[in-house]
Amino acid sequence: MSDRAFIRHVVFFSATSKADIDRIIKGLSLLKEIPHATTLEIMQNSRVDALSAEIDVVVYGEFADDAALQAYKAHPLYQKSIQIVRPLRDIRIAADF
Repeated sequence: MSDRAFIRHVVFFSATSKADIDRIIKGLSLLKEIPHATTLEIMQNSRVDALSAEIDVVVYGEFADDAALQAYKAHPLYQKSIQIVRPLRDIRIAADF
């Protein structure tokens, strides 16, 4: 395990319809208004790796500690983002390290 003093939170999304990718990014962009992350990026997959074409959007965040990550997930804008994005997405894979 790393001796890094923060938590990285990475979430991968695939759109049910490729036509909804922009709507997914817009819905996830609400997360940027939540104050608990030290870094938060929402990006469309550039598809440089030809073997991983199923992922459309990536959320990358850094949090000072588990308390900050949990506060982020408890924020009302996090729930609003879920309400927008969940009906538009197929795969959602999250990893924290």
